[in-house]
Amino acid sequence: MKAIYYEIYENLRDRIEVGEFAYQSFIPSESTLVEEYGCAHNTLRKAISVLRLHGYVQPIQGKGVKVIWQPERVANFVLGDIETFKEAAERNHINVSTKVRSFERIIADERIAQLTSFNVGDELYHFERVRYLEGQALIFDKNYFLASVLTDLTPEIVENSVFEYAEKVLGVHITTSKRTIAVEHVNADDREVLDLLEYNTVVEVVNHTFNEDGIMFECTFSRHRPDYFTFHDTAVRGY
Repeated sequence: MKAIYYEIYENLRDRIEVGEFAYQSFIPSESTLVEEYGCAHNTLRKAISVLRLHGYVQPIQGKGVKVIWQPERVANFVLGDIETFKEAAERNHINVSTKVRSFERIIADERIAQLTSFNVGDELYHFERVRYLEGQALIFDKNYFLASVLTDLTPEIVENSVFEYAEKVLGVHITTSKRTIAVEHVNADDREVLDLLEYNTVVEVVNHTFNEDGIMFECTFSRHRPDYFTFHDTAVRGY
């Protein structure tokens, strides 16, 4: 389940993105928002801190919290956030669908263990998904999930949202995702499943995701056509 501060962050983020709080305006005061959300001041401050880290707001001493977010020109996947494909698509107001290309339950051998960082002998769900945005095949995912944490997965769940199932049905608390990004040459699978046009490279994002007990339960290799996505993060200089 998501923490209260994170749910408040998501709600404020969405309100900023739809224009309720415009660029360069100030969001409501802390006391107003505490009353609106029925939360403690520290909870709200944590939510504001996450907004700041993701580049949505900037606190101005003596004045309040100013909105600094502006819409991106293309679909936006936030690196500092743990956000599902489905959530990102809804936030960007784009039509999406998912096709499950393969689905199996496997035992990790040495090759899989080295590839994913799971242990030899771990029981895994392994599946491949093609993600369609506005009718174009733009993302190709190769997923490995630890069966002892993500129990009873089915192709239908995989087609919808694994993280939604994990959080809402299984009660898994997803806490951390480590990501590596690289530009790679396209391979035969990419050419078969993606609408690559003239592109001969893809952007590959590798995710290793952990639950609240520090157990890695996901390794995903997500290959993207390079023209359609802006991956962004926000750096904050500490004082």
